[in-house]
Amino acid sequence: MQTTTADPQAENKLLDSLYTMWLIRASQERCEQLFRDAKVRGAMHLYSGQEAVAVGTCNALNESDRLLFTYRGHGWALARGMPPEAMFGELFGRESGCSHGRGGSKHMSDWSRGIFPSNAIVAANLPIANGIALAAVRKKESRVVVTAFGEGATNQGVMHEALAQAVIWNLPVIFACENNLYAEVTPAHEMRPTAEVVDLASGAGIETAVCDGMDVAAVEATVGPLVDRARRGEGPAFVELKTYRFRGHMTGDFKTYRSEDEIAEWKKRDPLIVLSDRLRESGVTEERIVATQRRAEFAVKDAEEAAWNSPEPAPESMYEYTSSWAEPKR
Repeated sequence: MQTTTADPQAENKLLDSLYTMWLIRASQERCEQLFRDAKVRGAMHLYSGQEAVAVGTCNALNESDRLLFTYRGHGWALARGMPPEAMFGELFGRESGCSHGRGGSKHMSDWSRGIFPSNAIVAANLPIANGIALAAVRKKESRVVVTAFGEGATNQGVMHEALAQAVIWNLPVIFACENNLYAEVTPAHEMRPTAEVVDLASGAGIETAVCDGMDVAAVEATVGPLVDRARRGEGPAFVELKTYRFRGHMTGDFKTYRSEDEIAEWKKRDPLIVLSDRLRESGVTEERIVATQRRAEFAVKDAEEAAWNSPEPAPESMYEYTSSWAEPKR
């Protein structure tokens, strides 16, 4: 007979992480099917396989912190607490979307949760993060900014400029590099002169760390101290999170640049399996683990239905929620 863990609080926190990761996984699987059924259009960049990175990182933040990420942002948005209905609504171009249907799949944002609008320009979010952090410093706010990006962004000169700037100005920024081994369809090791991604950052004199991005507990244990350090005013950090995307770079990618054997090997370290196994070892019953998965799946189903039932933005509202320079003169 299984017994429960001696630390119910830690157990519940891990179950909450498992729920959020299943929420992300189930939503991404549904997004992929919706694309195949031609119910959504345009490019989608799915987050399946990388769930532990976003969830572990967001677990280390508080409500006042700020978050920026790339066009592969569904998982980050959900990890930061965005309701799945708001994600689906944005995907469907509905009024219930997080940006009232104006942004679509690649542009998730939620000011109430400190989620700055994502964009599709590789490495563009790094200098933006510096600006947000500088504003926090000047306003004497206890705020940390996390900016997430793929390892392909390390080939952009602006990344190196942003690291140097953050160090010189001692900004409270965490540069979170999601190394999923492929910059779109090119193996990352063919695009850098060093053995490790983190070596590209060390020359800036920035604090660095590397961790297993398939283990949510390891991510939080690595990112957490860096966030605390930045909040104390001890400067920025660069963390390499080694992970893997189970789907292609985008919907419609046939993944011909990598082998099925490679994908299968990484799936043995699926972050959902890793965490579920840890919970079992600590004495959590199979019933609770399965119930957590089912609850997330039902939440995704309900969110999709609610999003479809949300109205489309009215034509006369076209210029609402835009910057003042984009609004027509009346």
